[in-house]
Amino acid sequence: MGGWPKLEWDGERTGPLQGVKVLDMSSVVLGPFATVQLADLGAEVIKVENAQGGGDIMRKAGDNPTGDLGPIYASLNRNKKSVAFDASKPEDKAAILELASGADVFFHNVRMAGMERLGLGYEDIKAVNPDIVYVHCAGYGAEGPYAKRQAYDDLIQAASGFAALFEMRDKGRPQYAPSLVADKVSGMFAANAVLAALLGRANGLGGQFVQVPMFECFTWFHMVENLWGNTYLPGNGKMAYTRSINPRRRPYPTKDGYIAIVPYADHQWERFFELAGRPGVFQDTRFSTYKARLENTTELYATIEECSATKTTAEWVELLDANNIPAMKYNRMADVFEDPHLKAVDFFEEREAKAGYMYRSMRHPVHYASTPASMFADPPSLDADRDEVLGSKS
Repeated sequence: MGGWPKLEWDGERTGPLQGVKVLDMSSVVLGPFATVQLADLGAEVIKVENAQGGGDIMRKAGDNPTGDLGPIYASLNRNKKSVAFDASKPEDKAAILELASGADVFFHNVRMAGMERLGLGYEDIKAVNPDIVYVHCAGYGAEGPYAKRQAYDDLIQAASGFAALFEMRDKGRPQYAPSLVADKVSGMFAANAVLAALLGRANGLGGQFVQVPMFECFTWFHMVENLWGNTYLPGNGKMAYTRSINPRRRPYPTKDGYIAIVPYADHQWERFFELAGRPGVFQDTRFSTYKARLENTTELYATIEECSATKTTAEWVELLDANNIPAMKYNRMADVFEDPHLKAVDFFEEREAKAGYMYRSMRHPVHYASTPASMFADPPSLDADRDEVLGSKS
């Protein structure tokens, strides 16, 4: 899209994880989502890919200028180095173990039984590096009956009860969210686990084995609000937060589009209805307190829809901003590129890769005053960094 600065990648790592080395045998989304955060923050992430299968399968997903840098792969694997090994070959396994001997973190999302068969289980890596932080992104915790089952985003959305929220909301069939939420949420847990284990090691607790089970992580994530009436025992049988599951919880129509409006405090609700020309609504006992509004969410949201349709989106944004009532313009997907806030913070950046193609990246969203994140390397072609990595193993 026009107007974005054309940038080359930053020259060097500047983040707070400089000096940390991660040997990353993960692929697809969950693991790479975790390790790209570590890479953005300055860690040296060496991505070990399967030479037999042509590397990470996401290399082939979606149109791309090189044939092996699919869009999702490119977003999740910048700032990393790629080497390709066939771990079933003794010489390649030996190379992986030698790299692990100089790493701080050994990270993967392969099923544990498979890694142990290859001689790359925790005890194998610990034997060459006793202080290693060994992180296994599992589908399910090792103690449960699902431990050996495969796990993918759809499976976890279904099994965790998350897909059922759509059935409850719409009184129809269950659905998956149109985003790989289970993968990415679990990836956030995994990145956090790496940092916590490294801090523990720095505090004298040594290395350790860390398992990040996707099923448990995602269930914990979405059940925070959706345990609801079953939080306290024996419970009242009501599950799912009443506000978030309401079918009218959606952007409200305006004269020329849609808008998100979220009055929160009582005085904001009262003022909103005054601005909408409905001053008596707040005095209605169904809407005058937080508890009442929660119990009458459907009627409340229907009333907001009636009000929102009386003005344009721009009129509402200006009016609500002036009265300190939370609101945001609704953006369609392509509109996000032109969002004035994201433009002002340079969130999307157009960069020119060394290979000559143009590439849109997203700036790391967290700001560190003294040790900022940086984008210092293009997403790598398969095995592109073999000579550099094998020539400097520690």
